[in-house]
Amino acid sequence: MESPSKRNKVKRVPQRGHYDRETIYQVLDAGFVGHVGFTIDQQPFVIPMAYGREQDRIFLHGATSSRLITSLKTGIPVCMTVTHLDGIVLSRSAFHHSMNYRSAVVFGQAREVPPEEKEEALFIISEQILKGRWEASRKPNPKELKATSVLQFSVEEASAKIRSGPPKDDKEDYELPIWAGVLPIHRQMLPPLPDPDLMPGLTPGPEIKALFE
Repeated sequence: MESPSKRNKVKRVPQRGHYDRETIYQVLDAGFVGHVGFTIDQQPFVIPMAYGREQDRIFLHGATSSRLITSLKTGIPVCMTVTHLDGIVLSRSAFHHSMNYRSAVVFGQAREVPPEEKEEALFIISEQILKGRWEASRKPNPKELKATSVLQFSVEEASAKIRSGPPKDDKEDYELPIWAGVLPIHRQMLPPLPDPDLMPGLTPGPEIKALFE
């Protein structure tokens, strides 16, 4: 993935493009929801999905009868995008307003995970969302596992695109009496809200408490 190809090359503002695994996987590992794109009979679909990553493999899961699952497991090309918005960039000129962001686009072909590997793949997805929650939860029973399909695709090609820093205005606009700068955006977990049907005396486990330490 070190060298761009026709499929993954960043064309607009190419200096923001990155093709090394470390940068791409940092973007993927900072999130757990991706938008998965695929085409059926010339009709494109883009579906938000929870995902997990292990090395060069991306795992997705869903109901065995879902359109995404039944389509992707046939081996059609798949593209997944992940974006983190880090700030709104306010320029002096409306034309130069922008955003600070980190994004990744990955390409591959999916295959269905065999039954004997399914629980491990679901563990990887769970750990991506909240590390430690799998061990704190009841594990899927045979009926639940049968109703769930898990797909994996190896990252064949990928790219990341990143913007950071202040606005970039036209030279003459720096003399305008207009405030410019960045409105930072930060994703933050808020204090947990207990289930109204929670058994008395139960408190959040260590996997939740660790988020606030």
